[in-house]
Amino acid sequence: MSDDSQDDVFLPGGQLRTDLLNEEALQALQESGRFARETRWDSVRSPHIFMGLLACPDAGVKKWVDQLRTEPGALLVQFQELFHQEEGEEGAVLVLNREFLSDNVLRILRDAYHRASEHQRDTVTPMDLLISLLTASNSIVAECFERIGVTAAKLTELAVIAEQHARQD
Repeated sequence: MSDDSQDDVFLPGGQLRTDLLNEEALQALQESGRFARETRWDSVRSPHIFMGLLACPDAGVKKWVDQLRTEPGALLVQFQELFHQEEGEEGAVLVLNREFLSDNVLRILRDAYHRASEHQRDTVTPMDLLISLLTASNSIVAECFERIGVTAAKLTELAVIAEQHARQD
């Protein structure tokens, strides 16, 4: 493996390097593929990553959602409804491979890995994914919250606080 591929979250063939994810983050990403299929998309997009995080929230994601005064399940249902397409791929085959992920998801995964590295961790956590998702430029998830008056900056601030509290528990 070349040095370049060691620094990327994907293997040369396009498969996601699952060794760079903790168990909870991997589970959330696997769920994101399921939500992409269920909402009839032909690729995994950033809202699907968010849905995956809500479907199997770790302690940090739970604390973040608590700060929003809602429940992961309730938020998940809202996003499923919002991003469901009546017309689209039904039962598309989607795997955690570069070719099945949107450009935004590719950036989010790479940003999450860099964030984990900056915090001296070998693996990406769900909070790395969440914070990278919220801080991504043109984040459709953040935009959905902004429509109801919650800014991306506030969402990110709450996520960082939740992450710190989850580590202390």
